[in-house]
Amino acid sequence: MSSELNLYYDEEGDFLELNIGGYAEGYFKNLGNGVFERINKKTNKVTGIAIHGFKKRTQGLKDVKLSLPIKMQLYS
Repeated sequence: MSSELNLYYDEEGDFLELNIGGYAEGYFKNLGNGVFERINKKTNKVTGIAIHGFKKRTQGLKDVKLSLPIKMQLYS
């Protein structure tokens, strides 16, 4: 089974979202501290995460290098 990992980064809002598979109707569940789970409305399963303030959180780290958007194939 394979799934696509989709990454989306909004530079202006400093918002990173990672989602497995295509986007389905759903909602975000606030986990606190600017971190959210993306929940599929039909299945109630977590399909991704989102982080508000991502760039700000990673300032000063030398090994964080992202070129976004990016798509990857995941195999399980």
